[in-house]
Amino acid sequence: MGRSVFEDIGFSPAEAAALKLKTDLHTKIVRCAAHHSQQELQTLLDTTQPRISDLLRGKMSKFSLEMLVIYAEKLGLRTEIRTTTPKKQARAHRAAVGSAHFVL
Repeated sequence: MGRSVFEDIGFSPAEAAALKLKTDLHTKIVRCAAHHSQQELQTLLDTTQPRISDLLRGKMSKFSLEMLVIYAEKLGLRTEIRTTTPKKQARAHRAAVGSAHFVL
């Protein structure tokens, strides 16, 4: 798999993966939030207007991944985290353990 923009600016692959997850979720929340006024969002997300403003302005450092998941769920978005094994690693793993198939 190629490097991400986060890796290109100096983050480790693990940090880059976490930032990409957070960024993707934030983007989906903001798109969904665009259908509501800030006042409606305050009620839906049970938070203050300054927090709504920070969310909509992209101040992601103020929000944990957990809080973004909570906001997404409150907006009716289904959230899940899937893990997969890279294809080369999966082939080597299956060869090492026989023909078993593992899904993470």
